Amino acid sequence: MNGTTGTPGATGPAPAPGSGSETSRVIVVGSGPTGLLLAGDLAAAGVPVTLLEKRPHKISNLSRAFALHARALEQLDARGLADELEAVGEPLSRFSLFGRFTLDLGTLPSRFRHVLVLPQYEVEKALERRAAEAGVDFRNESEVTGLTQDAAGVTVHVSGGENLRAAYVVGADGMRSAVREAVGLPFPGRSAIRSVVLADVLLAEKPATLLTAAAVGDAFAFLAPFGDGYYRVICWHRGRDVPDHEPVGLDEVREITRLALGKDYGMHDARWMSRFHSDERQVPSYRVGRVFLAGDAAHVHTPAGGQGMNTGLQDAANLGWKLAAVLHGHADPGLLDTYQSERHPVGRSVLRSSGALVRLAMARGPLLAARSVLIRALGHAGPVRRRIIGQITGIGYRYPAPRGAHRLTGTRVPDLALAGASADCGRLYEALRGGRFVLVTPGPGGYDAGTRYAGRLAVAQWRSGRRTTVLVRPDGYVAWAGEDAQAPDIEQALATHLG
Repeated sequence: MNGTTGTPGATGPAPAPGSGSETSRVIVVGSGPTGLLLAGDLAAAGVPVTLLEKRPHKISNLSRAFALHARALEQLDARGLADELEAVGEPLSRFSLFGRFTLDLGTLPSRFRHVLVLPQYEVEKALERRAAEAGVDFRNESEVTGLTQDAAGVTVHVSGGENLRAAYVVGADGMRSAVREAVGLPFPGRSAIRSVVLADVLLAEKPATLLTAAAVGDAFAFLAPFGDGYYRVICWHRGRDVPDHEPVGLDEVREITRLALGKDYGMHDARWMSRFHSDERQVPSYRVGRVFLAGDAAHVHTPAGGQGMNTGLQDAANLGWKLAAVLHGHADPGLLDTYQSERHPVGRSVLRSSGALVRLAMARGPLLAARSVLIRALGHAGPVRRRIIGQITGIGYRYPAPRGAHRLTGTRVPDLALAGASADCGRLYEALRGGRFVLVTPGPGGYDAGTRYAGRLAVAQWRSGRRTTVLVRPDGYVAWAGEDAQAPDIEQALATHLG
């Protein structure tokens, strides 16, 4: 643990929402998708939030992420944002890997049986609006220069000499995280691909598919639409290993694209071009005392599979309700330790799966023949295909459960059809809105929780005849379940998880 870092202290009930007291405030650093979702969740739960961003303006169209997978869409649905993003994006229910291995999302056990192709800035705009409406205090041009913490809170040092005090700090400030540096956490790993070229271009010829990608020989290229007429090109050539600051010309982009895709689609009028390297890195701990890391500040990986933004959004969805519960006195601070135990293994898995995809894409020599054999084998291995789809879309992950817990504990819950919901909702992800837990019981009649958990719990019944009682966490995972559960069992579960 870093020398300036104290251990987490017990936190009592939070003051009334909006009081802004440093004993209840959370500072979120970084206004990308991860930071915006987290800040919005906290503010919606009545936690005072300050969002620090070193850029003068938060939203940029120079984004690298272009896809929302099913699990991220479910999280956005629980915040009332998925439908509006579906209206501006383009769904893709089937896509191919390496030209032969097709992933069909049409049978996903989700409301969202596709990947939604849209630029990251559209996601940021929706999340920023929600955060502003919830009362987040935005501070642009505020760069973190350091921080210190003790048993009672964290002091964040900001450019210009300002010091801000909060109960907790979350660094969602990207790969070059100032928060991560301030707490002294290493970021072990390595560069997986160097000299990747990015360009935003117009095309004279529209590609035949929504997402276009291929690797041939030493070249790889990927095309995705922005939605405004421009296309993002991501390309790489094994023999072109130059520093990130080396200028990029449109001729280079055209040449690599032709090698990989067979044509350059008449690229012209580039509005932006750049070069970067793709790393595979993960911090050993997502928490140091009262400071947490999320999104790219905690883990970075290759763009293969389009899992970066999606993983960060799920980090935020996991952490936000836990911070709110602790700050409002509904949970012991030990709950915050589960952020590490639940999300760190997912980050590690994403590093492995995205790394495997990019290495298979770039295979050559004997590895190229091995790839062909592997792809043929995958075509006949249903369980393996389902596992791959579950990892890429995010719906296949589950969290650790206590020994002896019901088999459903820790699993993700799909969008159940509900009856008699106390929040007057017809499906689960509507009932989750507002950061609530949802208790799903056998009907009719169900369980009457009274007013003890007013505003924090919705009670509903299965539309089917299922006898399992399930308590769903605000992030859509099972907190507790029981077969033919009686009132005392349910009351104990509610007391344990809602305080």
